[in-house]
Amino acid sequence: MGKAQKEKWAVPHFNVSDLDQLRGIAEAAGKLRAPVMIGVSEGERAFIGLRQAVSLVRDFSQEFRVPFFLNADHTKSVAAAKAAIDAGFDSVHIDLSRESYAKNVAGTCAVVAYAKKKKRGTNVEGELGYLATESSKVYKGNVVVDPATFTKPDEAVRFVRITGIDRLAPAVGNRHGIAANPKKLDFALIKELRRRLPKKVALVLHGGSGSGAPAFKKAIAAGISNIHISTELRMADTNALKESLQKNPDEITPYKLVEPSQEAIRKKAEYFIKLFGAIGKT
Repeated sequence: MGKAQKEKWAVPHFNVSDLDQLRGIAEAAGKLRAPVMIGVSEGERAFIGLRQAVSLVRDFSQEFRVPFFLNADHTKSVAAAKAAIDAGFDSVHIDLSRESYAKNVAGTCAVVAYAKKKKRGTNVEGELGYLATESSKVYKGNVVVDPATFTKPDEAVRFVRITGIDRLAPAVGNRHGIAANPKKLDFALIKELRRRLPKKVALVLHGGSGSGAPAFKKAIAAGISNIHISTELRMADTNALKESLQKNPDEITPYKLVEPSQEAIRKKAEYFIKLFGAIGKT
């Protein structure tokens, strides 16, 4: 993250729900020699399995000889964060952004303290301000983002200082999923946060899907060094699978049906790795 911040590129963070998505991303990262964060939300890691996710990501990292970092994305409780740390996750995102500021600080502090106690080098991400949407999906209508929910620089400075987190996920006009209306990121706010926060604390952009190439480039230039992509991967995966099922109605071999999905994920991951400037950064 520090290297990305200094050199003005961003580490891609891709959420996965199954083995096919993970392999597609791993192939893209291996081909382009790019470091990648693999994210699993509470629902995704419940489906895959905590320890299974750790083993899979480590194995793919060894196979393709590029650094993959496993992140427990959007963890909503201290207990769940501790479980991810115990399972061997490289990173934990403790998301208490919809709680009161005091509860957010207390819970995040508890996770940071636990990670340090375990001495496994687990990176901890906190979140401040909250997004208008909570789920990575396609919204049919417009989604209104209230500027009052954006991260306030003064609070962010205190939050980082008190909690001791390694990464901060701010609310800067971003939102999860893709809606009918375009996202409008507050680049001035990103710049202000980057200016006022310690350099060792990385800024993370959640809800990246659908933002568009120009916005991503401006966000990176403003100080973002880690970008999350989920919805666009899910769309590529499911659209390819639907087409595969329609073209092969008599096929009953699952791995043959999902091959197009894996290829679609690989192409989409390659696109974002290139866009974020992460090629050859291993």
